[in-house]
Amino acid sequence: MSVSPNNPIGIFDSGIGGLTVAHAIKELLPNEQLIYFGDTAHLPYGDKSEAAIQAYSVRIADVLLKKDCKLIVIACNSASSAAYELLKEYVRGVKIINVIDPMINRVASTFTKAAIGLIGTKRTVQSGVYLRKIDEANKGIALHQLATPLLAPMIEEGFFNNQISHEIIAQYLSAPELKGISALILACTHYPLIRKEIEEYYNHQPVAILDSSEVVALAVKEYLLSAGLLNSRVNGADQFLVSDYTASFEASTRLFFGQQVHLQEHPLWH
Repeated sequence: MSVSPNNPIGIFDSGIGGLTVAHAIKELLPNEQLIYFGDTAHLPYGDKSEAAIQAYSVRIADVLLKKDCKLIVIACNSASSAAYELLKEYVRGVKIINVIDPMINRVASTFTKAAIGLIGTKRTVQSGVYLRKIDEANKGIALHQLATPLLAPMIEEGFFNNQISHEIIAQYLSAPELKGISALILACTHYPLIRKEIEEYYNHQPVAILDSSEVVALAVKEYLLSAGLLNSRVNGADQFLVSDYTASFEASTRLFFGQQVHLQEHPLWH
């Protein structure tokens, strides 16, 4: 398919956590129209099989392609590890950007022979995708991973910036696996919402916090510039689609996108 700068950017996630990525892209590229798809009928992807995630991702890609998206961003670590290679083959003529490779590129270009920490879901950590790709970068980086399964549901329930979240975050970050690190990768699109709390924990320690939403937004801008697809003017209202609508999801979108948005129900299977 042919694409032009006026076409929208497609973004998808298993739910609404990927709205942190959408928000970062909108902040950096305010002229771009976004079409976001949250597969709320099937969340979380972290406990789904690879085949199931691939099937959902292909169907969502079809939705975004029918809306003439010039670029598709996989704003989900689980889908990035399970479906990225498949989508690259399936989608012709439209660039696919995941949340993992831009972070790997940032780490490899910034650090050498350093200890880097990573926190994420059990699936992300157990997949070993970050470990494998950082090893392939051959920069002598030692990756120290820690699964932090309580963080995403804690954030979705609105428990952050309070005593409960402080204690849970401190419990995780004080784990032996994260001792002596130079930087910490936030390998879940929910985690930008607790970035300030993480920075407060490392207040007097030289630990760089690597936020995937910011890194992915920069990767999107770099690609659009290189491909001549950067939009020079505001072009259409953003759209937010979900495969299963509930009022609670719509209420939660303000947390992740920074402002109220209206969700439209768009079931994947009619």
